This record gives sequence, C-alpha cells and structure tokens, in this order.
Amino acid sequence: MPTYQAADGVSLHYDVLGDGGPIVTLAGGAARHPSYLGDLAGLTGLLVPHLRGVGESPLEGRASYWEQAEDIESLREHLGLERLTIVAHSAGTRLAISYAAQYPERAERLLLVTPPAAYLVDVPSDAPALIDARRGDPVLDAAIAGFEAGPDLSTEDAFTAWAALTAPVGYAAWTSAEQEHARIGRFSLAAAQAFFSVAPPDDLAARLQAVTAPTLVVAGAQDCLTGLAPVVALAGLFGNGEVAVIEECGHYPWVERPSEFRAVADKFLA
Repeated sequence: MPTYQAADGVSLHYDVLGDGGPIVTLAGGAARHPSYLGDLAGLTGLLVPHLRGVGESPLEGRASYWEQAEDIESLREHLGLERLTIVAHSAGTRLAISYAAQYPERAERLLLVTPPAAYLVDVPSDAPALIDARRGDPVLDAAIAGFEAGPDLSTEDAFTAWAALTAPVGYAAWTSAEQEHARIGRFSLAAAQAFFSVAPPDDLAARLQAVTAPTLVVAGAQDCLTGLAPVVALAGLFGNGEVAVIEECGHYPWVERPSEFRAVADKFLA
C-alpha cells in the first residue's frame, strides 16, 4: 500500500483504485474505513487516503477535519500535482471543504456527495419530516429510535453496534443490497472524536465564496441523515457551485441509484 509523509512527519496510507485520475476520494463516517466507498459505482482513478486513525494510518498528531486539510496538501505535493480534483462523501465533505477554504488555489474541482450542511447554512432541516414519512415499519422504527437516542460512545464496539442498528435510516430502501453495503467499513470511535474535536472558523461559509473551483453538490431526495433543503442550500455558498438531486435516494447514491449517480458524476468530472 502506498504511503506519503504528512507535514508533521507521520506516514499516512492511501489506496489507488483503477487507472486515470488521480481523483482524491475522502470517506465519511466520520472515521469509517473507506472500503464502504467501493469504487463509487465504477469510477476509475480513485486515490483514497486512509485518514488519521482509520485503516492503515495511525491516529497521531493533528486529526481534526480542519487540521487534516494539511495532510491533503501534503498528499498533493507528494503526487506532484498543481491542483486536486476531490470527491468526498458525508463527513468527508467537511475535510474537502476545509481544504478548499484553506487552499482555494489548489482545488481543481469538488464533488460533494450527500454533505452534512447544517453547520454552514441557516436553512431549517427537513430531515425530521423525511424520517416521519418512513415510520411504520418495525425495522425502520427500531433504527429511528436508536438514531434519535444518539450514539453509544462508551466503547468502540458499542459505537459500532449503534451504527449497525441505525443503518437503515441512511437509505431510502432497506433491501438486501443496502443491508450488504451497510456491513462494510468499520468505524473508529477515537478517530471520529478527534475528527470533530474543533469547531469550524466563524467565517468558513463566507470563505467559500472565494473558492472558484467548479463544485457539484449531490443530494439524495430522501436523505434522512442530512435532510434535503440544507444540502441544496450548500451549493449556493460556493463561487461556482451547483446541485444535483437524485430521487428515491438516501445517503449513499452510488449504492442506491448507481446509474443516476454515475450520470451526474461522469458529466461533472469529464
């Protein structure tokens, strides 16, 4: 597995999936093993860092999403690229946004897939209404109850069990395909806590107007984790942002609606 050296001297790992690119691909979770991304429904040239404390990368040094932007810059230097094309999912979009805000001249284009946006936009979330629309199925009701109760942070095993219990909330349907996908990619509790250990700067939303890289926000119309309205609003913060909404889709569009996801991703990344 290839490695690169971060600015503080820590050796960090990454995977390379397919030829072409490279497209730096940031997993969410936060701190979920990036294996859950697969190849994003057949995209090639993906370069997938193992973030600090995840997979083969150690949990050392500065590990918040704001601080790990420096790791992505070190990766760019390691690759010898002038600018980076970045695809990020869920909590990984926090890192992508942090990188773009701190190194706007180094961002070639950003594809932000189902990004949590409530921390950046002042738009009421419609997630509660989307959740209410799904009540009535016993499996979903148990998942929703666990989700609304909040995570068990007592141990990593307890946190992982909570993630498994609440997984159905993240999908617009709960068929065998979604169930199989939900089992992929263990979470690291310590890395997740470190990832969220700092608050974003107060001017972060304003700084995104200076990000001129083309930015596509992909939203799931039935994403109960992020809601739809805040995700759509996020695109408006970027100087060159747009949004694509995928219908009958939750938080994982490359799993739930692979053809539709590839259509918007391929057009944007071409």
